[in-house]
Parts: sequence; structure tokens; C-alpha cells
Amino acid sequence: MPSSGAGSGAASFSVTLIFLISFISTSIAEIRFTEIRSDPRPIIAFDEFGFTHNGRLELNVSKLAFSSTEPDLSKLGFFLCTRDSWLQVLQQIEDNEIACALQSNIIHEVYTLNSIEKGAASFNHFYLQSDADQYTLVFANCLPQLKVSMDVRSAMYNLDGKSKTRDYLSAGITVLPRVYFVFSLIYFTLAAAWVYLLYKKRLTVFGIHFFMLAVVVLKALNLLCEAEDKSYIKRTGNAHGWDILFYIFSFLKGITLFTLIVLIGTGWSFLKPYLQDKEKKVLMIVIPLQVVANIAQVVIDESGPYGQDWVTWKQVFLLVDVICCCAVLFPIVWSIKNLREAARTDGKAAVNLMKLTLFRHYYVVVICYIYFTRVVVYALETITSYKYLWTSVVASEMATLAFYVFTGYNFKPEAHNPYFAVDDDEEEAASEQLKLEDEFEL
Repeated sequence: MPSSGAGSGAASFSVTLIFLISFISTSIAEIRFTEIRSDPRPIIAFDEFGFTHNGRLELNVSKLAFSSTEPDLSKLGFFLCTRDSWLQVLQQIEDNEIACALQSNIIHEVYTLNSIEKGAASFNHFYLQSDADQYTLVFANCLPQLKVSMDVRSAMYNLDGKSKTRDYLSAGITVLPRVYFVFSLIYFTLAAAWVYLLYKKRLTVFGIHFFMLAVVVLKALNLLCEAEDKSYIKRTGNAHGWDILFYIFSFLKGITLFTLIVLIGTGWSFLKPYLQDKEKKVLMIVIPLQVVANIAQVVIDESGPYGQDWVTWKQVFLLVDVICCCAVLFPIVWSIKNLREAARTDGKAAVNLMKLTLFRHYYVVVICYIYFTRVVVYALETITSYKYLWTSVVASEMATLAFYVFTGYNFKPEAHNPYFAVDDDEEEAASEQLKLEDEFEL
């Protein structure tokens, strides 16, 4: 590996960037199969995992081939490293202290290819990792211009408790199956309570209320499938089909949630029985973008943080998600504007002011929900120790649960809707408040 020059600097920067991006994403670390074909990269990263003091790595390599007939196999090998240690290795290379990452005393060397039998095209290796930390499995090719081909099966796990059972989930997320299951029970309970409320208030139920029920049920099913998905990975290293159900319900949940926010924002069903053209256009934008977002999510999850085009798909997902989050705010803004105009002209200042206040509150809550689940949770992932990565999931799910409860409580069916039962004093007070708001805006 070159130790200086523009090419080396660019390569070091790109490898560092990939490492930094991968370390701020939650690792599943199931058993992973990777095909490498004529790859000249000096560094090939495979997967990351949070080890306890009883960590294990099973490495199975087959179809091993090189572009050169007799390469120096001592300069080819696998190693484990943390983010901090990798940055130190790069610094050692830049300072000409070492010429190859395998020469560093900071890394945990797993296997160098000079250990295989001459002429062999495959090998199996079992490695014990007793130093608890978050590690990335890396292959180093310190021979410039050499192209490597191989099939790699990597299985990283911890031995759990006295029973020494294998736990294929990273140390920081091993509790996620229970977390998702508990939240799924909460949502099923909410769905049952909502069904009871719809039956009790059936004379004042609108179409939007049934749509809200569907959103809650899909969220519960999504969490249940995710709990089973992670549970199977935890025990066996593979999802056994639960990942397919998880992606299906995740897709449906995402589309229905964004659609619900748009419908509530427009006041559909309980304020008006139709959607305007511009409101339909928002749905026509949000729904296809959600399809793209879910496709990107599948590619991101299945390929891992070092898969081909992983960074590109991650950027696509983030961009699409931001666009969707911004798009759903427009209908709420339009409704607020229409309610303000109606409060001045139709003689029902108190009724419209109450609606206006509710929509303002909903607008603020939607922004807070989007900001917390997209920005705060992301920041929490970056600063949290690998041992407590599950806390960011709990924070996100708690925020989502609070948003669902707020939406249901404020837009529930009411037999005596306070919007339509106001007295003269309330009407007069509302008119005065609107005048004060107008003066304040001026």
C-alpha cells in the first residue's frame, strides 16, 4: 500500500469516510456471504459487530484466486479493528511508520493468507475475541495492482451467559427483540382501545378514524415482525423469511402514516369530504417517494454498510425521507391559512379559532416528531456507546408512540364536538382574539 501521494490520500479519505458512516448505523451482523471478484482495493470491509468478552468469529473463504501467479501472501490477510484504531493505522501509514495495515500493532490480526497450504483455494478459521468493543472485519491487500477474488462467509457472535448459547446480534442491540415485542403489544392494545372507542362513538365516526385504525394495526404488525426477525437472527444468524414480512409491513406502515398526516392536515373527512387538486398532488408525490424509500431501505439492510452502492442508497433514502417529511407539512399550512380566512368571514369565529388552534398544535407536533426521529435519534446513535445502541431505538419508538397517541386523542370521534357547541361569550372572546392576532401580525 502506498504511503504517500495524491492517490494514497484520496484512497485513505474514502476508506475513512466509509468507516465513519458505517459506525453510525446500527449493526445487525447476521451471518453474511460476500463475493469478491477481481477486486484491487487495498482495503475491503465486510461487516461490523459489537463483541463482549466471549466473542467469536468464524471465517470461511473459498474460490480464492489472484491476478498474479505468485503474490506475497504475507501481505494479504484479515483483521479486526475499531474506528479509533483504524484512524491511528491511517496515521501510521501517512507517517511512514508502516507500509501495510497488517504491520500495525493496533489491529487484531485474524488470518494472513501465508498460513494456507500451498495451492489451496479455501480455508476455514476460528478466532476468539476477548476484548469487548465494536469491531469491523477487514481484508487488507498490501500489494498494489493485485486483484483478489474470493467468496467469504463471516459469522460473528457472542456466547451468552452460562449456557454459552450463540448470540448473533451485536452487543448493543441484543435486547431489541424484546423491545420491539413490547412496543408491538402496546400498539395492539391501542388498536383494541380505538376499536372500542369507534364502536362507542359510532354515530360520529368518519372515514379518517378507520384509516387511523389501519395505521395503528400496521405499525403493530410491523413491530411484531421486526421482533421475530431480530429474534431469529439472534439465535441462528438468519432471518428465516421474517425479514420479508417485516419489509412488507414496513412499506405499508410508511405509506399509510404519511398519507394519514396529509389527510389530517387537509381536514379530509371530518372537515370536508373531498381533497383539492393540490392536496392530491401531495399524495401523488409522497406515495411514490415512499416506495423508493422502502426499496432503498431493503438494499441498505441486506447489503450491509460495506455493500456495493451502499452509500449511494443511504443518501437516496435520506433525501427521499426529507422530501416526504417536508411535503406532508404543506397541507397543514394550507388548512391553517383557510381556517384563518374562514374565522374572519363566516361569522363563526370561535368554532374556526378552535380548529385553527388544533391545527397549529398539530403542525408543531409533526415538526417535533420529524425533527426528533430524523435528527435527534441520528445524533444519539453517533454519540452513544456501542453497548447502548438500543437506547436510540427506544427513543425513536417512544417519540412515535407519543405522536400516535397525540393524533388519536386530538382527532378522536366526539359525540358533543366542542367545535360546534359554543356560546355567545366564547364567540365574542374568539373575535377579540382574532383581532389581537391580526394587529400583532401587522
